[in-house]
Amino acid sequence: MSGDDEEPSYGSGDELNNIDGQHNKRIPAATTPSSAAASGPARKRSRKACGDAIVEAMLEIAAASKMRAAALSNNVDRFSISKCIRALDDLQGVDQPTYFLALDLFENASSREIFISLKYDKRLKWLQGKCRAL
Repeated sequence: MSGDDEEPSYGSGDELNNIDGQHNKRIPAATTPSSAAASGPARKRSRKACGDAIVEAMLEIAAASKMRAAALSNNVDRFSISKCIRALDDLQGVDQPTYFLALDLFENASSREIFISLKYDKRLKWLQGKCRAL
């Protein structure tokens, strides 16, 4: 290879040629005070700690979401229409108009919750009161 075909050699990189041919000292970026403080093991640890905290928070959110979904599912099962009908069938003294009104009431989640939450001896009186109100 001839001298013209070779890549120019700049030496150690501590000096740069200026346009006018003067040599200036170059300060490597890694040794400047601001870049030295912003890089290095402390910054990497900070990023890792931040990342770990984010992952931990996301796991806590996921766990809370699962717990909430399970609680809602239990609530739905507890006040289901079929459970209300079984409880209605267990009541003594329910006439046919009251029975069918109760079935209509059970379409409403709040009515189902009230009916199931009432003590056994109060359920029929509550249903009869609803019949009179309509």
